[in-house]
Amino acid sequence: MGVHPEISQRDLRLRSREIMDAVEHGQAFTVTRDGREIGELVPLRRRQRFVSRDGFARLSRTAPAIDLDRFRADQEAMAQELDDPYAR
Repeated sequence: MGVHPEISQRDLRLRSREIMDAVEHGQAFTVTRDGREIGELVPLRRRQRFVSRDGFARLSRTAPAIDLDRFRADQEAMAQELDDPYAR
């Protein structure tokens, strides 16, 4: 821990609104009790629901290359192994 500004348990209790506002704006804190680190208060990461075309292209550049023929063969092999749950 210790990479974030430290706040005591007492400060957290007395200044909770101010501290929560800071967390909401991206600030993280290390919480201490009696001078000992006991936890971290960090903002939640919001999941991105949409990836732009440029973002997808940027991420794809570092993706490993795949052999398309082998990939298709693997898919076909799996499709044959799966049972149809609706077949009677």
